[in-house]
Amino acid sequence: MTPTTPDTACALTARDYKSDLKPVWCPGCGDFSILMSITMAMAQIGRPPEEVAVISGIGCSSRVPAYTNCYGFHGVHGRALPLATGLKLSRPDLLVLAAGGDGDGYSIGGNHFLHACRRNVDLTYIVMDNQVYGMTKGQPSPTTPPEWDSALVPGGTGLRPFHPLVIALAAGANFVARSFSGDANGTAQIIVDAIRHPGFSLIEILSPCVTFRPEERDWAKQVHPAAVAETGDRAQAARRVLTDDGFNTGILYRGDREPYQPAFHPVEVEGADFDADFLP
Repeated sequence: MTPTTPDTACALTARDYKSDLKPVWCPGCGDFSILMSITMAMAQIGRPPEEVAVISGIGCSSRVPAYTNCYGFHGVHGRALPLATGLKLSRPDLLVLAAGGDGDGYSIGGNHFLHACRRNVDLTYIVMDNQVYGMTKGQPSPTTPPEWDSALVPGGTGLRPFHPLVIALAAGANFVARSFSGDANGTAQIIVDAIRHPGFSLIEILSPCVTFRPEERDWAKQVHPAAVAETGDRAQAARRVLTDDGFNTGILYRGDREPYQPAFHPVEVEGADFDADFLP
């Protein structure tokens, strides 16, 4: 079975992918809905939890692995993608998801983001973008608008925001989409489509931070389905996303690049032999 093939023999539900830990996000945080979308998508894909791995870095959204009943790794800041890439290359039989936020993924993790797109390993990266550092009390993130005024940065940063979808297209991502946390069913379907599409998939999910950016509650009134269909033309997709209002949702781009997966030959090693390589 390949990671992009649904297992119709398993009658799994979203609950099968949830851990017993209660999320500690702020009431009203969009990440609650995204967690639900992830588990709904996993149930539709049908791979059992032990064949799924969720990798994250640091931040509010990076808590996701703890709230799933899959294998997971909560890594260090900005390093979710190299961890996920290494896991997928060494265990191509697993379905690998990476989860994080705009700060973790596009700031300290920005270089890893570029090269994950370039390598095009078959994994899905879910970025919960609230345009602020929520866990560390409200600093501007790479996607924060330049004029956003706050106590930490009076008058705003004045800096042009990072544009992840355009960067992903330029760097070689094979699937690019945007969704909104308030649309749990639509987001779940995009996650399913991303997993089933071979190669590196990026999903930018607009996820309001109701604590440090309460004005983002209005995103529910601003998001709308994209007026144009998805495309396989990278240049056309880039032009569209550069000229949209930032609230178009749906699949933007599906590419046809072959995923990077070098020949892999598992080697069984006895525990004593493994220890001998590290012990004096």
